Amino acid sequence: MKKIGVTLVVLALLTVLPLSVQASGVLRVATEAGFMPFEFVDVKTGELLGFDMDLIRAIGAALGMEVKIDNIAWDGLIPALLNNNYDLVIAGVTITPERAASVDFSNPYFESVLTIVTKSNVQDIASLDDLTGKIAAVQINTTGDFTASDLYDEGGLKSVSRYDTVPDAMQAVIIGAADVVVVDLPVAQAYLEANPNAPLKHVGAVSDNEFYGIAVNKNNKDLLAQINAALDQLKADGTYDAIYQEWFGAQ
Repeated sequence: MKKIGVTLVVLALLTVLPLSVQASGVLRVATEAGFMPFEFVDVKTGELLGFDMDLIRAIGAALGMEVKIDNIAWDGLIPALLNNNYDLVIAGVTITPERAASVDFSNPYFESVLTIVTKSNVQDIASLDDLTGKIAAVQINTTGDFTASDLYDEGGLKSVSRYDTVPDAMQAVIIGAADVVVVDLPVAQAYLEANPNAPLKHVGAVSDNEFYGIAVNKNNKDLLAQINAALDQLKADGTYDAIYQEWFGAQ
């Protein structure tokens, strides 16, 4: 999933598109860039790349707004949004009732599912039911964390080890500090493609589908409406499909 210059293509396609709601100024965006292929840091340039990054830049272009993206800790995303430090959060955030109690979400923009990552030579793990007595590594406060925590509470998992980033959780399995990582399937695929020598594999989908949304402060209904209008437009004019194709291939 190598990324070369799609942002320039997106901006060239969009210029400023006509929307029912127009905006101006700077769109302050927070992300956590440890969630390849949705958001990650290019090690050579320091640029923030990924599906989410292209999508939010396309939304900003559609709204006629400059997009300024900060990479902050995952645990700080929602608090920073609630404190009005940012206008929105895009970081592969799954829409859940608990999160929706604190923030508003855009219409879903991506459908995902959880998987289990384990050592390549492990043969007895194919589903969540196979994790009894295992140690799970997760990125803190993600749906992988929530799912693993539920399994632990039900007496299945031996323990749950929480890490700040997905690569840290993966490393825990590599060194034997954990048996599995519970993580979003596209993220597992991207990690394994970027690290072909890692002695890891994923087992495919192990949960019901989940949906990502762009988080907006509940006091900013106007921006939420603009984001949804931009998403609709990008899907209608083919820009969303072009970004999806760049990162995931044909739908």
